Amino acid sequence: MDILTLVGLIFGVGALLLGQYLEGGQASALLNGPAAVIVLGGSMGAIMLQAPMSTFMRSLHILGWIFRPPTLAADEAIEKLIAWSNIARKEGLLGLEAISETEPDAFARKGLQLLVDGSEPEVMRGILEVEVDAKEHHDMQAANIYASMGGYTPTIGIIGAVMGLIQVMNNLADPSQLGHGIAVAFVATIYGVGTANLLLIPIANKLKSIIHGQTQFRLMIIEGIVSIAEGENPRNIQTKLQGYLH
Repeated sequence: MDILTLVGLIFGVGALLLGQYLEGGQASALLNGPAAVIVLGGSMGAIMLQAPMSTFMRSLHILGWIFRPPTLAADEAIEKLIAWSNIARKEGLLGLEAISETEPDAFARKGLQLLVDGSEPEVMRGILEVEVDAKEHHDMQAANIYASMGGYTPTIGIIGAVMGLIQVMNNLADPSQLGHGIAVAFVATIYGVGTANLLLIPIANKLKSIIHGQTQFRLMIIEGIVSIAEGENPRNIQTKLQGYLH
């Protein structure tokens, strides 16, 4: 669990509520159903119009990463690669065939299979890098869904504010309706700006950071497997791969 995500949410929302309290207001004043419908519903509709179905569904799938990011055991991966390198030096590349069939990580397993098949190092690098680039591109598009929503919500919040003011102008003769219209106007603006800057844009940036980490991890796997194919000394491979840990 990424505790920093939870702490950040508590701090962000808590700061708004504390500020409202210190100004003499009540938290309930920030609760407004129509404003929430306008901002959240409008933003969701806009992003659905923008994104392909596969990208939109992927964005929902990876949202949980902000709390539970995929585990990247880089130290363990380096140990495995060094062990594979030692086996390859002693038994040849075919000595890795049994390992290639049982390796749990799909990407490393694919690299091992290419290694066992005797593929040229640059061919292996090209094949694996294409997969890395394609996955990174797809996941980055999914993360950008939240960045795009962060761009839409403030504007839609302003639309909600204008709609609220229209209701105010239409009910000038009925003072009992003025408060409700003004509340929708200002709360919609808060929802739009607050949702963008406290949730959506930070979520997008955290997801991009996680995706970048995954890409670096896979590039490390590629470097290790290609180094094995080139017959490099296991100690040199270890020194090279440890550079990815920084």
